[in-house]
Amino acid sequence: MQHIIDRFISYITIDTQSDSSSETTPSTEKQWNLANKLVDELRAIGLSDVTIDENAYIMATLPSNVEHDVPTIGFISHFDTSPDFSGTNVKPQIINNYDGKDIVLNKEENIILSSSYFDDLLQYIGQTIITTDGTTLLGADDKAGITEIVTAMEYLVNHPEIKHGTIRVGFTPDEEIGRGAHKFDVEKFGAEWAYTMDGSQIGELEYENFNAAGAKITIKGKSVHPGYAKGKMVNALLIANKIISELPKHEIPEETDGRDGFFHVHHMEGEIENATVELIIRDHDLRRFNERKELVEAIVKKYNHEFDNCVALELKDQYFNMKEKVKPVFHIVETAKKAMEDIGIKPIIKPIRGGTDGSQLSYMGLPCPNIFAGGHNFHGKYEYVPVESMQKAVEVIVRICQLTAHQ
Repeated sequence: MQHIIDRFISYITIDTQSDSSSETTPSTEKQWNLANKLVDELRAIGLSDVTIDENAYIMATLPSNVEHDVPTIGFISHFDTSPDFSGTNVKPQIINNYDGKDIVLNKEENIILSSSYFDDLLQYIGQTIITTDGTTLLGADDKAGITEIVTAMEYLVNHPEIKHGTIRVGFTPDEEIGRGAHKFDVEKFGAEWAYTMDGSQIGELEYENFNAAGAKITIKGKSVHPGYAKGKMVNALLIANKIISELPKHEIPEETDGRDGFFHVHHMEGEIENATVELIIRDHDLRRFNERKELVEAIVKKYNHEFDNCVALELKDQYFNMKEKVKPVFHIVETAKKAMEDIGIKPIIKPIRGGTDGSQLSYMGLPCPNIFAGGHNFHGKYEYVPVESMQKAVEVIVRICQLTAHQ
């Protein structure tokens, strides 16, 4: 257990926060610090063909140790952390033999990880939990996944009696800002399929995600002295408010779950002459997803007609539901499911209410379901990960490699 703790902490204490406002890849220079460390570590544990390209995409190979033909498979994680919360100066706390009570993250600031509010904690009574100190995120998303992949590869190198085919490993930058797969060279990776180790609680196995689009609505108004504005003023702020009010009021993140889709207005700013509304559109069902986009277009058209073409819309697809690409090769999900069951984990198969690198990679020709990495409460100060969940994820990876060689 200590080995996996030490490896994980060595990763999370390196700040790798990404930045959506940057146009470089990786988006922040500091991501190179962990990327270069990972390259050295992959070589040190005995992997071959270890490469890092000019954009910090890392790939490595564990060669097959069987004589018969076995599909080449891969395991992928990202090393950046979310820009939503600070990843600087992470100070992890290790809670041994967790007793089910509230965990004081920061006494001075009275920051408490409450087991009554975050009741998933109660699943892990008696286990070892790694938390933040209440001032940063932890970075289990997705440094837990990296820890698990590196540890599993090291285990397979040290136990050649475990038979497996060729295994490819890939680590990416900038997943948290939606660019993790943008410059991933699927052909170079050379796997028939892969798994992202980027899920949350133990047992998660996901092969469905949202279809996703982003919309930016820009309104041009006309400012006139309010005392003489009748019939002349066009208030962009009020039009922006009207447009938002046209969206279905209950189809928002706060009131949806499961396979429910939503509209999420996440940014609004402006003044009388200029206003901007930004939102994201999500749905698992492609038909409903397209209907949502059509609704936004219809709303914009309505107010353009009413206010003399003062509204502009930028509507862009972001990613699509990987289910369409995974279902034709569903045995890759069944293999992961059996691997979990073989080591005593009950699979939790559910749709992702978001997206992963795997969704983009699946449409790039690399079918890529998502497997748990073990963490909870990502992107904030209440983030934590049970060490036993990371250990089980290592076992799942090893078992998938075995099963693929035996089939």
